[in-house]
Amino acid sequence: MFTPKVPPPDTAPAPGTSLVPPLTGLVHPPACTCHHAPTVPAPVPAAPVARPAVQFTPGSLLVAAAGGTAMVLIIGTVLVSMLLATAITAASVAVCAVVLRSLLNRPNNR
Repeated sequence: MFTPKVPPPDTAPAPGTSLVPPLTGLVHPPACTCHHAPTVPAPVPAAPVARPAVQFTPGSLLVAAAGGTAMVLIIGTVLVSMLLATAITAASVAVCAVVLRSLLNRPNNR
């Protein structure tokens, strides 16, 4: 069941032969029949003058600082609220555990 299925030797193609017959006898005419002189490749343009990638103006610095401050405040608020939710959940689970423990340990004291 798990052995590979190999075709019998008489149906397998012989090594070195192709299943696609070679294309012979096809002759394409040249794209252009006129005789041009070899062309000289175009000169490579000079590299542009290097300049800083980003130029900050006082206004753009102010916007970047305000945006960074806003992101820090928003991300901080989200993280603090997630921490607070986790703390409240842990406290409520602890209270439930204490109540269940007291109910299960002293069934005769009710």
